Amino acid sequence: MSTRTFSPRIAIALAGVVAAVTLTMAADAPTPDESLMRLKAGNARFVANAAEPLPVDAAKRLALVGGQHPFATILSCADSRVPPEIVFHTGLGDLFVVRAAGEATDRSVLASIEYSTEHLHVPLVVVLGHESCGAVKSTLETPETQSLGPNLDYLLKQIRPAVNRAATASSDARLRAAILENVEEQINDMLSGSAMLKHQAEQGEIGIVGAYYELGSGVVHFTERVKVTPSADHKPAAE
Repeated sequence: MSTRTFSPRIAIALAGVVAAVTLTMAADAPTPDESLMRLKAGNARFVANAAEPLPVDAAKRLALVGGQHPFATILSCADSRVPPEIVFHTGLGDLFVVRAAGEATDRSVLASIEYSTEHLHVPLVVVLGHESCGAVKSTLETPETQSLGPNLDYLLKQIRPAVNRAATASSDARLRAAILENVEEQINDMLSGSAMLKHQAEQGEIGIVGAYYELGSGVVHFTERVKVTPSADHKPAAE
């Protein structure tokens, strides 16, 4: 089980569908809060009219040849029903998306997120779980003593601590509880597995939030921004 860096007890605030928000974005890079509001506004557009065309055009495509400046990094499941660019109604170059079954944070996933925050200066990282997650469901249904092969065993081991913490939930609510626990687990794994991301979060350089996507309604619910406090052994640099 991973070392737990924070424990927000992911009480997803079921705030309902937010109204479309018109943001006055700063001329320079957005803050974590501005990026989060932009995601919420995009999701509201998707929920209101899922058929609305995405903001993608040839001019934007050509402009991005010279570089990218995404406003948020999304770690999401590989599930085909959860495409972040569509769920948040964004265009080319807006999101830096990393996808893995169950949002499992292995070293390649961590390296990808580190690249986005350190080199692209993305201010917000979102770990996006979703309704009816197959990876979490498989972990719930597979005994720890049963092997599904080395690769699937590795994935289920990443998710198992979250499933174990949801064991006390009622049978009807257990899958959802385990999915929410897994969002928290992967955030903790991210912070314990990446000194860079933990330092950036401690210094307020990046914001980290969890999220849960409802397949039927299209609504994304967000947690509060994760509060990451410096380790007890952290010492400020000498002046």
